[in-house]
Amino acid sequence: MLAVSHALGPLFLLILTGVVLRRLRFPDEQFWHGAERFIYFLLFPAMLISTLATADFGQVAFTGMVGLLAGLLVLLAIILWLARNRLGLDMPSFTSVFQGALRFNTYVGLAGAAALYGDAGITAAAVAIAVMVPLVNILCVLVFVGTDGSGQSGLWSAIKALAKNPLLLGCVVGIALNISGIGLPGWSRDTLSLAGQAALPLGLIAVGVALQLKALRGTGPAFWQACAIKFAALPLLALLIGWLSGLGETELGVVVLFTALPTATSSYILARQMGGNAPLMAAIITGQTLLAMAVLPVWMSLLAWLQA
Repeated sequence: MLAVSHALGPLFLLILTGVVLRRLRFPDEQFWHGAERFIYFLLFPAMLISTLATADFGQVAFTGMVGLLAGLLVLLAIILWLARNRLGLDMPSFTSVFQGALRFNTYVGLAGAAALYGDAGITAAAVAIAVMVPLVNILCVLVFVGTDGSGQSGLWSAIKALAKNPLLLGCVVGIALNISGIGLPGWSRDTLSLAGQAALPLGLIAVGVALQLKALRGTGPAFWQACAIKFAALPLLALLIGWLSGLGETELGVVVLFTALPTATSSYILARQMGGNAPLMAAIITGQTLLAMAVLPVWMSLLAWLQA
């Protein structure tokens, strides 16, 4: 437990630094809006390309890891959809719970994988992102389409947005450079590596800046439903199935980590754009990010104990 806390603690301190900076309004809201775009469109893609273009794919068995992650997400989506009328929620609130259960914070996931498993963890996390980002986005938009009857326009818009998603494009470019044997020639390797080194700390601070603490006031059952699925049901299934199926240490670690991650801040944007319960979504994002500081070390410590 102590070793895991030492690895994850600095990540959470950076997130809390972002919370403090938001309260101090330093530098200002306009700065952080631009910084988030800079991180999302430049620094994180640079890190993904740098990692994947030079990675030794032989050090991680991706098939079982990706199959388990994708299978768990699809299974959870089906169960939630079938149970939507039994949760006691209106449809906008259901879509927010759905997003809170399925979506994951990429920044926290990559930083956690790097802290716990080093280069192999970053490589495994990057491959997981390449699979999970499109799958989760399509599943979430399908739920919005199914609950409000808005037709296929929302799904088609999501597919077009995915085609331009910088994180997904970074994964595709990095994998293509690796498989083709081109790699990162000349100065490109060091340039992308330097840019990528700034991605994780700035990304984590930006996560903290984006939290809305006021949204936590008056949270009800829907908030706790999303948290119970995210921090209990899903990682428990991932841990049991992955452990029984014999996944390797790094692969299983990344699976458990990603299933117990707080939901992505982008969930709020989708909730506003497609008629979800945006205030509830803000509460889920903020509450899960704060709860993850206590829950993630527990799950990763339990996994380390099982693998000892």
